[in-house]
Amino acid sequence: MASYLKNIMLLILISASASASAVMAQPGPGRGFGRGKGRQEQGHDRDHKVFRFLLTNHKKITRNVKELSNGVKTVTESDDPKVATKIKEHVLWMQHRVEENQPIRLRDPLFAELFKHTDKITMSYEKTKKGVSVTETSEDPYVAKLIKAHAKAVSGFVEHGFAEAMKNHPVPDKIQSTNVEFTNPAIKKYGKVVKLPNAVHQPRDESKICVDLTKGGDPHKLNPAFEKIAKYVNIYHGAGKEKVIPQIAIILHGDATLTVLNADKYSKRFRTEGNPNLDCLHELHEAGVKIFVCGQSLIGKGGKPEDVVVFSDVAVSALTALVNLQADGYAYIPILK
Repeated sequence: MASYLKNIMLLILISASASASAVMAQPGPGRGFGRGKGRQEQGHDRDHKVFRFLLTNHKKITRNVKELSNGVKTVTESDDPKVATKIKEHVLWMQHRVEENQPIRLRDPLFAELFKHTDKITMSYEKTKKGVSVTETSEDPYVAKLIKAHAKAVSGFVEHGFAEAMKNHPVPDKIQSTNVEFTNPAIKKYGKVVKLPNAVHQPRDESKICVDLTKGGDPHKLNPAFEKIAKYVNIYHGAGKEKVIPQIAIILHGDATLTVLNADKYSKRFRTEGNPNLDCLHELHEAGVKIFVCGQSLIGKGGKPEDVVVFSDVAVSALTALVNLQADGYAYIPILK
């Protein structure tokens, strides 16, 4: 009986389950509705159609939620017989999903967390003329919070349909502060980042990146592209779950060529007091970034190799540098005009 009640838990989410549209439905591990890939795909397609139908007809669904000290009591109904029929179909299929360990909306943090705690949820329900009444509670205070948050999310599906289905819903005890904390783990004065240890596509150690930079700017100010490159470095050093060390090379040409002139030559050329790019460039160099300037562009713009700051190297050309680096496995990232 306890197993049966757990399987019915998703009744409170009649429309929530509908939120698992083609984009949102995420089958978990398991065999699906029967053994074999064909049956599993057929079951998923069938679920998908029902979910979309319920989302499309969300305005025909009514829902009342009463919060209890340890959970919720909900009533979900429809005056439309066809919608009511689809709700019943959906409930039966959701029983199969739970039995086969195929939860829905695993990309949604709240739904994924709730499915981890089904053994702590007590369910009771009764059919009404137009739908179903469900009482869902838990003796675990944390799970009770999940139940209440879940109920609110479901009410959003009923009210807004697809618009709500496209949202992620936070886990109550893991809702982050609205005050975002920026850090500068490697380049201290430039390129601040936000740490996201649970996000996908985490930085990989020893990633190789060559930045093709032709973008110019106000000669009296830091070239904004260097701020962006500083962010690249900081992302690898501290925006992910772990600190990793990338291999980054910058190839300067076009309007960015003269940003690496030493302070005297830059001041003379642009009538400034020093070179506003050198502080950031030096920090990049100290963080292991290799800086190359196109020799053809440099000389073409009236400069000389000896005019370049000591921590930058002159390449025969931007062309050869980019070709060589990509042949060595560097990913090409352009920052152009």
